[in-house]
Amino acid sequence: MPIFIVLLGPPGVGKGTQAKIIAERTGLTHVSSGDLFRENIKENTELGQLAQSYINKGELVPDDVTVSMVRERITHPDCRTGALLDGFPRTTAQAEALETMLAAFSGRVSYVPYITADEETLVTRLSGRWTCRTQGHVFHEKFNPPKQDGVCDFDGSELYQRDDDKTETVKRRIQVYFEQTAPLITHYRQRGVLFEVDGAQPIEQVTAALMALVAK
Repeated sequence: MPIFIVLLGPPGVGKGTQAKIIAERTGLTHVSSGDLFRENIKENTELGQLAQSYINKGELVPDDVTVSMVRERITHPDCRTGALLDGFPRTTAQAEALETMLAAFSGRVSYVPYITADEETLVTRLSGRWTCRTQGHVFHEKFNPPKQDGVCDFDGSELYQRDDDKTETVKRRIQVYFEQTAPLITHYRQRGVLFEVDGAQPIEQVTAALMALVAK
């Protein structure tokens, strides 16, 4: 039976970093809704334009847009044995849509690690992020600064701050996350697959806690 892991946590908690590490160690395909959005936005598709308008305001992309992107992605051959879902689902409606998708090929959500952190920690992490314009390399003015201010270490392109990483938008994103995702936490907790992990710990400790869960 395919194994699907849903990684939950507010913006800035480190889901993307942890998802990549877990995917590498388990062999599961990392499916990031954020990456799916960016691909569509970069290609200027209709779905991409719509998604961008919501992301810039710090709001969640509507379910039907997100579900369509994810449904298409998990039908790829590399998801045949399962996948690690990062950034999806974010609402109970999306969770129910996911269950319907997975049931079509005898899959189900096996684990839901929930990485947590306080709002101050999240704002500090997010509002300090800077992204390179060419390939999207991410730096942080406090935790991972570039060697030269405003310049990407890898390709020399300009670093800029995405609209959704600016302090005002960051606070709104966090508020929206907790308001709209709280029912999802309850949804998975009631199903006995939710496991909380302290995301304020160093990256290595968070990884160790997550891998211990997956190992079970």
